[in-house]
Amino acid sequence: MKLYSRGQVVRRIIYGAAAAFILTAVIFYNLGKRSVTGSDTDKKAVVSDAVLESEQGAVAEAGDFIQETGEVPAIPVAGSTAAYSQDENENISVYRTCNEAVVNINTKVTSYDWFWDPYVTDGGSGSGSIIDKRGYILTNVHVISGATKIFVSLADGTQYEASVVGEDIDSDLAVIKIDPPAGVTLKTIPFGDSTKLAVGQKVIAIGNPFGMERTMTTGIVSGLGRPIQNSNNRIIRNMIQTDAAINPGNSGGPLLDTAGRMVGINTMIMSSSGSSSGVGFAVPSEIAVRVVSDLLKYGKVQRGVINASIVQLTSRIAQYAGLDISTGMLVSEVEDGSNAAKAGLKGGTKGVYYGSRNNILYLGGDVITKIDGIAITSLAEYYSALESKKPGDVVSVVVRRNKKDVTLKITLAE
Repeated sequence: MKLYSRGQVVRRIIYGAAAAFILTAVIFYNLGKRSVTGSDTDKKAVVSDAVLESEQGAVAEAGDFIQETGEVPAIPVAGSTAAYSQDENENISVYRTCNEAVVNINTKVTSYDWFWDPYVTDGGSGSGSIIDKRGYILTNVHVISGATKIFVSLADGTQYEASVVGEDIDSDLAVIKIDPPAGVTLKTIPFGDSTKLAVGQKVIAIGNPFGMERTMTTGIVSGLGRPIQNSNNRIIRNMIQTDAAINPGNSGGPLLDTAGRMVGINTMIMSSSGSSSGVGFAVPSEIAVRVVSDLLKYGKVQRGVINASIVQLTSRIAQYAGLDISTGMLVSEVEDGSNAAKAGLKGGTKGVYYGSRNNILYLGGDVITKIDGIAITSLAEYYSALESKKPGDVVSVVVRRNKKDVTLKITLAE
């Protein structure tokens, strides 16, 4: 056992106490560096850890910041440069190129009160595409139907009253015109080629659904060549089916490809609720180009007709006339000396009242069942089969005569 003198013991106690005091002072000094002193107005947040930042400029984790003022710590903002995918860049490019050429159309219509006094009220609304810098706008007939006044709103908020250049019920297309002041340059949308569309191809719709101007939706071509009956009781053949969202207010607006070309005119939706169900239809640009050309030249579409008076056949008429078919277009009369008469089309000889005492139907004539291979079972299909035909075109017409099919070649008239 080692012995210590009293002096040694005292010195060891003093040294230990001094060491303990120094260690305690160091601990309190380090703790003091992490605290904030002074009044509430002088308090400052102290960051405990360095902010980590990657080479790409990634922001630091919010947990890396310590703030003892009670305030919410600031959140770093991402860099201003954003990287878009190829698909997003296509969408953005099409919208920037075309949105200013899409207009909002609103109409005023005349209504009547209880005393049959007329007054003007709000009508419908829809969309349109500027197709010519002179102010020509393409839209749907049903958008402007019955309008006493038509107002067109542009992307910059200006509004103009429009006049009707021409309407075509068979295709549900119409052209209207505005007259902007000198110095105003209108943006336009070019036509594309709808005959080159493929199912699965991406398409973009821009319009004013529910009045929300220049709304963009995207989708694909879901189907081609759809025969659809429109609100004017006409069947439009070769309609484009798309799942791009189309809602009330989109009618008359453009259906675009990824190059910003108008391949269709959004016209209707198939829905039980009245809103988009992912089944929308557009008139193909192939039809629109032909219709617009005639509307600008003549104010109407020049179509070939068969110079005959026809009535849609019903089972009641067929039974009364003793026919072996109950669908088709019954030829009541054929114009003397017409192309149809020269081709051998025959009208009826037995007159009966039809519908009312003012209408007489002649029985015993031909029943048109096909035109250029298209089955004709209704008046809508009859007009649809002739929709793309011009005066002078020769069509193959199959008629039912004496319970036999007869094929005639008829030259269409104006």
